[in-house]
Amino acid sequence: MANERLRAVMHSTGITTQRLAAELGVDPKTVERWVTRDTVPHRTTAFNAARLLGSPMAYVWPALASRAAAPENEVIGLYPHRHLVPRSLWFDLLKNAQREIVVMAYASLFLPEDNPESVRLLAEKAESGVRVRLALGDPDSPEVAQRGAEEGLGEALAGRVRMAVAYYRPLLDVVAVDFRLHRTTLYNSVFVYDDEMLVNQHAYGVYGYLAPVLHLRRHGEDGLFGMYAGSFERVWERAYPCPR
Repeated sequence: MANERLRAVMHSTGITTQRLAAELGVDPKTVERWVTRDTVPHRTTAFNAARLLGSPMAYVWPALASRAAAPENEVIGLYPHRHLVPRSLWFDLLKNAQREIVVMAYASLFLPEDNPESVRLLAEKAESGVRVRLALGDPDSPEVAQRGAEEGLGEALAGRVRMAVAYYRPLLDVVAVDFRLHRTTLYNSVFVYDDEMLVNQHAYGVYGYLAPVLHLRRHGEDGLFGMYAGSFERVWERAYPCPR
């Protein structure tokens, strides 16, 4: 079995097998086996390779992220800006989800724009039995207007939310998808894919794509994952169906 995550990260960064091997001081055939046979390097080598590739080690080699490790290993990645999160990561998490998918944001317009198959895949996942919950901001809410003013976008943010609703609107025809709008102040945008979560932090006056993103893996019911999941549930309780 090939390591498609490693292959995708190498492709997106333009780092070849030969270059990665040279940087790490290993044989190029060793790197080829990492990709084509999904062999796992020594932890130190994997850490250095992930650093060169600009991707969390636990994403490229999940086997190295021990679920029996200390709770702090709940954090498996931190990106200083959302635009630095690999597109392949967003799509892989969505594609591999088997039980639950959550999207809580004001717009999350980047998801369908960066990965045009996202909306179709959400529908397919829901129809296959995955619980899909989508909570976007109400474009007419004072909360969205305030965020637009704080980010210096003015009414443009509400426009982006309307565009996002238009992108996701086909999901209203999928009975298994629960699509709601909300009027809450979002401190974070939350994206859940089974036991993995991406949290886009929000900072006053900072565009969402420039704000940091935490990549979390569930470690029991407490901890960061549980805290952000609970935050989503509180927003969800106050959300209402998206009008057709």
